[in-house]
Amino acid sequence: MKNISKHNLLYFFILSTFFCFTTKAQESEVNVSVDPKIDLLLKEKRKLNNSLFLNEAYKIQIYHGNSEESKKKLQEFKKEFKDLDGTIVFNSPNYKVWIGNFKTRIEVEQAIVEIRKKYPTALIIKPSN
Repeated sequence: MKNISKHNLLYFFILSTFFCFTTKAQESEVNVSVDPKIDLLLKEKRKLNNSLFLNEAYKIQIYHGNSEESKKKLQEFKKEFKDLDGTIVFNSPNYKVWIGNFKTRIEVEQAIVEIRKKYPTALIIKPSN
């Protein structure tokens, strides 16, 4: 009985070794086509993500007052400083015009030098959520 089981074991080992050498994996080629609009969407999403970190960002406040004046100031600012974003925030009873979303204090300090030439009362703020 022991000889038969050893014989079966040897037979199984030889047979399995044979199958290991003769099997082949599937070969295939994958082609992925990507719509160019995906790249545009990803670029917009990255811009949006960069502007969402309010608690770590510095901003520059160039105006606070009534609604109509704040809208005028923001439009005026956007004409002169096209590379900086601005927004109007309502904090009762005033409307505030906030500029930029600066990650570091150094960035905001550099930007306020130019902004104060046109808006001398501009100040650096760090809004809390």
